[in-house]
Amino acid sequence: MKMKTLKLIALGLVIVGGLNWGLIGFFNYDIIVRLFGFSTILIAFIYDLIGLSALWLVFDRPRT
Repeated sequence: MKMKTLKLIALGLVIVGGLNWGLIGFFNYDIIVRLFGFSTILIAFIYDLIGLSALWLVFDRPRT
């Protein structure tokens, strides 16, 4: 997989994570739990992927 594809996947995950936190904050509605059920291992894995994607995007910025 090319790095550009991985960056787009990471960006998509970060956007989904941000929208999910907005829904939790405003409406107390967790779309991730709604989509994937109450499997705590799967939910934790998805949140881990979102967090790792955010970290990668933070540290993979072009140096100026």
